[in-house]
Amino acid sequence: MAYALEINEVHKVFNRGTVNEKTALDGVNLKLNTGDFVTIIGGNGAGKSTTLNAIAGVWPVDSGRIIIDGTDITGLPEHKRAVFLGRVFQDPMTGTAATMDIEENMAIACRRGQRRTLKWGITRQEREEFREKLATLGLGLEERMTTKVGLLSGGQRQAITLLMASMKHPKLLLLDEHTAALDPKTAAKVLEISDKIISENKLTAMMVTHNMKDAIAHGNRLIMMHEGRIIYDVSGEEKRNLHVKDLLAKFEEASGGEFANDRMMLT
Repeated sequence: MAYALEINEVHKVFNRGTVNEKTALDGVNLKLNTGDFVTIIGGNGAGKSTTLNAIAGVWPVDSGRIIIDGTDITGLPEHKRAVFLGRVFQDPMTGTAATMDIEENMAIACRRGQRRTLKWGITRQEREEFREKLATLGLGLEERMTTKVGLLSGGQRQAITLLMASMKHPKLLLLDEHTAALDPKTAAKVLEISDKIISENKLTAMMVTHNMKDAIAHGNRLIMMHEGRIIYDVSGEEKRNLHVKDLLAKFEEASGGEFANDRMMLT
């Protein structure tokens, strides 16, 4: 049986041979089963977002292999990996086209990977499907399908981006601090929507977060990174019984107390 994701001994060094040389990934190994929802935490520069960028092909890794559902994608360019992946970024402006309306954005997501033709119109059936999907968000957006996305709030945009990222049932959904730019109440709503979409579509997902409470509360597995390596990997009952103090203790142990000034301590 193929894993949903295999990362084998992946290394990445930025600015090699210069005074700014930085080891971003230092032999990362990770296997995800289909349906795993993994939260990833760690200090600034721990390698969390770098891991997601390595999977997405934002730049080539120096060594190692990345395999999605049995397909080795290590050598594929970013645009060819898109068929396997859905991704939601920290900035709510990133995942949608602000000057297009909601239904047009959803149509683009719906047709991702298909041949482009001159026939662009949205069919009645598509419109009905979009309306049903939007209604599941509980934000009333199904009544605003011709509203320009640029007029929506950050939380509304992230909710739509989540829908768009999951429409084609990607092999892997990457959530890169996708609630960090939102106020706490809106962030909680977007996380609730994330849980629902991942569960209902039986998606495999990875969520990078700085918020330890969120990392504990969501998903079935938690990974902690430090200096480009995975230093802690917990799942099931053990994860459900975790508390923030347990994670802080792990950070202290791994970093020799370096985390005292980390932004994560404030969450």
